[in-house]
Amino acid sequence: MRIKLFFTIAAFLFCSFFGALLAEEAQIISNTTQSQVEEIPAAETKDFSQETVTISEEAAPLESPVSSEETTTSEEVSVPDQPINNTANDTIESSQLKLEETGLGELEAAEPPQKIIKAIEVKGNKAISTNTVVSKLKTRIGSPYQETVISDDLKRLYLLGFFSDIKIDSEDYKDGVKVIITVIERPLIEKIAFTGTMHLTMKEEKIKEQLKSKESQYLDYPNLSEDVRIINKIYEKIGYNQAKIEYKVNINKDTNKATIEFVIDEGKKVKIKEVLFEGNKAFSGKRIIRLMKTRPAWLFNAGLLKEEVLKEDMERIKAFYRKNGYADAKADYQVSPYPKKAFFLVVTVKIQEGKKFLVGNVTIQGNKDIPEKDILNKITECVPGKVFSQDALKQDISSIQGLYFDRGYISCQVQETTSVNNSTGRVDITYSIVENEVAYVNKIKMRGNVKTKDVVIRREVRIHPGDRFDGDKLRRSKERLQNLGFFDEVSYDTEDTDVPNKKDLIVEVKESKTGAFSFGGGYSTVDQFVGFVEVEQKNFDWRNWPYFTGGGQDLRFRGSFGTVTSGFEMSFTEPWLFDYPISFGFDAYQRQHQRDSDVGYGYDEKINGGDLRLGRELNEYLRGDLMYRYDSIKISNITDNATNDLLQEAGTNNISSITPSLTFDSRDNVFDTRKGNYLTTSYEYAGGPLGGDKDYWKSFNRVSHYFPMPRGAVLEARVRVGVGQSNIPIYERFFAGGASTIRGYKERRIGPIDPVSKDPLGGNALFIGNMEYTYPLFSFLKVAGFYDSGNVWDKLGNFFDGGFKSGFGLGVRIKTPIGPISLDYGIPMSKAPGEEKKTGGRFHFSASHGF
Repeated sequence: MRIKLFFTIAAFLFCSFFGALLAEEAQIISNTTQSQVEEIPAAETKDFSQETVTISEEAAPLESPVSSEETTTSEEVSVPDQPINNTANDTIESSQLKLEETGLGELEAAEPPQKIIKAIEVKGNKAISTNTVVSKLKTRIGSPYQETVISDDLKRLYLLGFFSDIKIDSEDYKDGVKVIITVIERPLIEKIAFTGTMHLTMKEEKIKEQLKSKESQYLDYPNLSEDVRIINKIYEKIGYNQAKIEYKVNINKDTNKATIEFVIDEGKKVKIKEVLFEGNKAFSGKRIIRLMKTRPAWLFNAGLLKEEVLKEDMERIKAFYRKNGYADAKADYQVSPYPKKAFFLVVTVKIQEGKKFLVGNVTIQGNKDIPEKDILNKITECVPGKVFSQDALKQDISSIQGLYFDRGYISCQVQETTSVNNSTGRVDITYSIVENEVAYVNKIKMRGNVKTKDVVIRREVRIHPGDRFDGDKLRRSKERLQNLGFFDEVSYDTEDTDVPNKKDLIVEVKESKTGAFSFGGGYSTVDQFVGFVEVEQKNFDWRNWPYFTGGGQDLRFRGSFGTVTSGFEMSFTEPWLFDYPISFGFDAYQRQHQRDSDVGYGYDEKINGGDLRLGRELNEYLRGDLMYRYDSIKISNITDNATNDLLQEAGTNNISSITPSLTFDSRDNVFDTRKGNYLTTSYEYAGGPLGGDKDYWKSFNRVSHYFPMPRGAVLEARVRVGVGQSNIPIYERFFAGGASTIRGYKERRIGPIDPVSKDPLGGNALFIGNMEYTYPLFSFLKVAGFYDSGNVWDKLGNFFDGGFKSGFGLGVRIKTPIGPISLDYGIPMSKAPGEEKKTGGRFHFSASHGF
């Protein structure tokens, strides 16, 4: 009997389950038949009769959702994403209740079933289709009604940015529930207009580009408040700080389109007349105003009041005070009308200096492997008795970390604790050090090099897998990579490995443009009017066809032409021959220089020649080079009254020479040097077994030292010395005077001259000393002050006879796309050889790449 009853119940449950499945499948087919697919752009509108209404900002809807880009999709509205078998569940639960009532089973009573969504209705939408709304919902017909899903749907609809207000309700419907979505659509901005812009030179379209509100987008009232602020800033930049801006929104109820009108009262243009200071005792107003960008109106200053700039000025003043020990310093400002003159302002800066703090005791704790004495030697800013500041403290922490980093402790942590004694004005500092363990290099990985081969970077890195991390080596590696000229940025990172004390070293680079086609022209005091065309690839690779980049080689073609000079050059350099630190290169050239006394040439000169170069790094900073040169030189157009010294050089002469040289270069950056040394010495031997028409020797030496100065300034001290045999031909002699040697004098005018033609003859001994101080005003512009001194003598035995010729002056250094340009004004301190009296100052204009 029980077995029969069990099979009866099982059959009943089985039939109920499959009956529910068939019923739901029929519902799906029915819904699919009734649904319509509709795809309407979110901004679609209908043409209704025009009715315009004016509202204010206060009348805006309280909820203004974040606007997002409209995405229009089509979806079958009535079909659920995942049909849910509720009918079967209802049947099973009913059967369970019956079993429980009859006592034939021990199943527990189920909770009341959730209501099923039978329909979804959208109200209030005009431009946005119902399908577009429903397609964004997770709520589906046939699914249970859940408040959490409804809440998420509400957020999704707001994020569309189409509606200013949304309400979702429900009501009983056909043994289930109907979801009712009521929306209020945002107006579409049809036009943005401006009135009252009498003194604004900016075109309206340019203003619209800066606004948050855009035509053909939906209206968002918070954006309008931001737009008012933006327009105020535009007026502030031209001195109309009293401008008042309001907006009006006109909405056509039929089309739901809006017109925004910004009504502007420009007011009067005002300027700053005075900047006053109150409360400053430690520093004068003249010192403080140098920190500010806000200045009174003057010849080179418009005197405009810009609130954002003024707030930045206050931060600069506070930072200045804190740097000088006033840790609690405060700065604020007040703007008021100038009492003596209309449309002028007075800015009063109010300063609360507070107490000046000095460094008290300095304590080191936690150090185990590095002695305290070595750590204290690295603390140079916050030493007892010096002014305390957070900037100085950070600098010392960085120095301590650098000390540990240089010894491989790249995970070292340094924490500082300060104790302030207000009564004594002293700050005690404790440095707590967690050394961690020494780290070693596992692998070296390159990132960011799209064109440049890994090997080009790897061969410049001074640290290798298995080495202990070394800060000095990494800094030198960065300098070498920057000196290649291939990268705008070079940085390092590390990655953990499976071994705790081994890290992968990541070398990250940002490649710069290394290929260039340039042309230009200009005027130089050396070459007068000149033009050029140049093609260069500094990161050339002859094996990488068809791109020819990435190998680190240098290939250059250059043609020049001008009033007194012309020529053609080709140059190639392979810095690592067969992957060895041996450089190989060659040059081929043709150069012509016409006679011109203004640039120190008393003859026409034409050179056809070339050279072969080999070099090798001897250590990190020292390299040796060997060059063989062969030139065919033709001298012509010599004046009839010239001396025999010059006449004997007429005609064609061939020079065959070899020049070994040594160069020591520790400059941090060869393109923009801040510190380091550059020393080079060379010895040229011509003729003899090498052939050619001329036998001679000469040596040239240069020493430069760069001193880093405050605020990015650099002081360079440079000395050049040249000596040679007495029979050196005139075109191989030493000359001085002009832009690259001693400024204030004409080109090549210092030294022996022809007593008849007054043309320079050059000499066999040279000494030039230069001091130059450069100060950066902008990233592309520096100012310079210089002092030059030296002379040229006809033979080595007369070295230093007759004293030196000196000049001084000022100049500018400008970075341009075609290369750096120098413009100097030099004043001679004595008359040049052959001149009866001292001349006035002289401009010198030159460029490294052929202006």
